[in-house]
Amino acid sequence: MAGFWGRRKRNADEITEQDEVLAARAAKSLVAADEKLRLTQDEVAFATAELGEAATADLRAAIEGVRTAMSEAFKLHQLNVDDIPDTPQELRERNARIVQLTEWAEDLLETKTGELEVAVAKVREAPAVVESVQEQSRVVRARLEETQQALARLAQRYSPEALHQVDANGTEAEQLLGFADHSLQVAARRREAGQSQQATMALEAATESVRRATTLIEAVEHYEIEALRAESTLSAVVADSRSDLVAAREAPPTPEVAAAMTDLQQALASLPAPGALTDPFALLTRVRSANTALDAAVDKARERAARPAPSAEHLTHAVDDAKRQLAVARDVIAGHRGYVGADARTRLAEAENLLTDVYRLGSGPDDRERAMSLARRAADLASQALQLAQRDIDSERSGYGEDSWGAPGYGRRPGPPVGFGGPPRRGGFGGMAGGILGGMVLGEILEDFFD
Repeated sequence: MAGFWGRRKRNADEITEQDEVLAARAAKSLVAADEKLRLTQDEVAFATAELGEAATADLRAAIEGVRTAMSEAFKLHQLNVDDIPDTPQELRERNARIVQLTEWAEDLLETKTGELEVAVAKVREAPAVVESVQEQSRVVRARLEETQQALARLAQRYSPEALHQVDANGTEAEQLLGFADHSLQVAARRREAGQSQQATMALEAATESVRRATTLIEAVEHYEIEALRAESTLSAVVADSRSDLVAAREAPPTPEVAAAMTDLQQALASLPAPGALTDPFALLTRVRSANTALDAAVDKARERAARPAPSAEHLTHAVDDAKRQLAVARDVIAGHRGYVGADARTRLAEAENLLTDVYRLGSGPDDRERAMSLARRAADLASQALQLAQRDIDSERSGYGEDSWGAPGYGRRPGPPVGFGGPPRRGGFGGMAGGILGGMVLGEILEDFFD
C-alpha cells in the first residue's frame, strides 16, 4: 500500500515539474515571438520604402496573421496570471496553446523575411534607394515652413497646455531631416569602403528619420483639424446643455438631478470668454461629462417617478410580515428538530439572512425598493421553510401512527421491534422515546465520568 501511494506522489511531482517547464517555455516563447514581430514590422517598413508595396505584400499579410495569433496568446497568458484560480489542466492547455501559436508565428515570420532578404539586399545596393530618400527629405523639408506657420496660428488660438503635444514638432522634424542627410552621406562612404552592413544600417536610419519627420508634420496638420472640430462640437454641446438645464427644471426634483444641474452650470460658467487661449479638448471633455451626468440623473428621476418606491409604512408592514412568518417557521422547526430535514432549515437560514440585509439598507427610495424586495423574499422563504418542515413532520408521523412508543398501532410499519440495539428509525421507540432514553443514559455516563 505504501508503495502505491509513493508511486502516486512521484507521478504527481513529475506532472508538476512538467507543468512548470511548460509554463516557462510558454512565457519565453511569448516574449521571443513578440520581439520577432516587432523587429519584422520595422523591417517591412524599410523594405516597402525600397521595394514597393507589391514586393512586401506577402510579408505584410503574414504580419497580420501573426498579430491575430499573438493576440490570442496574450489573452491566454492573461488568464493564467489573473486573480481567478485555475485548475492545473486549464493552465496546461493554455500554455500548450501559447507554445503552439508562438512557434508558428516565429516560423512564419522567419520564412517570409528570409524570402525578402535576397530582394532587399539587391535593392539596397542601388543608388535609386538613396535618391528616393533624398527626394522624400526634400518634400518634407518644403513642408516645414507650412508647419511652422500652422503652429503660429495654433498658438494664437489655444493655450500652451493644449499645444504641448505638438508645439515642438517643427523643430524635431527639422532635426530628423538633418540626421537623415547625414546618414545618407555615411551610407555612401561606407558603401564606397565596402562596408555593406554598415551602409545598410545608415540607409535604414535615414529612411526611418524621414518617415518620423513626415509623421511629426502630419501630426500638426491633424491637430489643427481636430482642434477646429472640437470647438465646433463644444458649441453644439453647450447649446444642448443649456436646453437640458431648462428641461431638467421640469423633471422630478431629486438630489441627484440638483447636483448634476449644479455641476453642469459650473462647467458652462467656467468656459473662457471669446478670444481667450483655450484647450478645446479639455473643455469639451468636462462639459460633455457634466451633460451626460445630467441626462442620466434626469432619466433615473423620471423612471423613479413612473415607478414610485414603496413608502416607509408599506416597508414596515412587509418586514413585520416576514418576521411573523420567520417566527412561526422557527418555532415549528425548533419544536420538531428530530423530524425536520435540511431543506426546511436551509430556507429558514436564507430567510433570516435576507431579513438581516434589510436592516443594513438606508432609507432612500432605491434602498426602500431593495428592502421591500428582500422582505418579500424573506417572507416567501419562511413560508417555504414552514411547508417543508410540516411535510417532514407529517412524513415521519404517518409512518408510525399515534403509538409513539413502538407498540403495534395504526400505521405501524412491519418489522422487528425498535429499541436499543435495533436499527435507527425516526418515530416509534427509536424516535422520541429513543432520544429521551438515549439522553438519560448519556447523562448518567457523563455523570459517572465526572464523578
